[in-house]
Amino acid sequence: MIDRADFYAAKLAYETDASDVHAARKAGETVYVIDVRSDEAWAQGRVAEAIHMHYSEIAARAPREIPAGAAVVVYCWSPGCNAGAKGALEFAKLGYAVREMIGGFEYWVREGYPVEDADGVHRRPVDPLTGVARVRTRA
Repeated sequence: MIDRADFYAAKLAYETDASDVHAARKAGETVYVIDVRSDEAWAQGRVAEAIHMHYSEIAARAPREIPAGAAVVVYCWSPGCNAGAKGALEFAKLGYAVREMIGGFEYWVREGYPVEDADGVHRRPVDPLTGVARVRTRA
């Protein structure tokens, strides 16, 4: 039987969430965020500065486009989508230390992080059920 602490340590080694990805980027860490969804989903909106690489293209494209040893995070639409797991599997087969962003694009949007589409980069209102709206005050 696996120890509970070992289980959760392993889980955190393979998963991350929107707030941790955002915090890592804000701290200046280089994280390759990969959107593994369809072209149509990508066009509707994506994590700002993400790379679009459908999971079926990873084996051919990743070695040319993502440095070996890079921090890689993949995401799909939501918790109801397994494309993120498919993408993570493809990166893992290539030897990347990849993590799946749980909650996917849905929770990225709901937490109010930067979203990019044909109109540019913007933020949608924070969903109070998933994120904390931070009010900026002037000093």
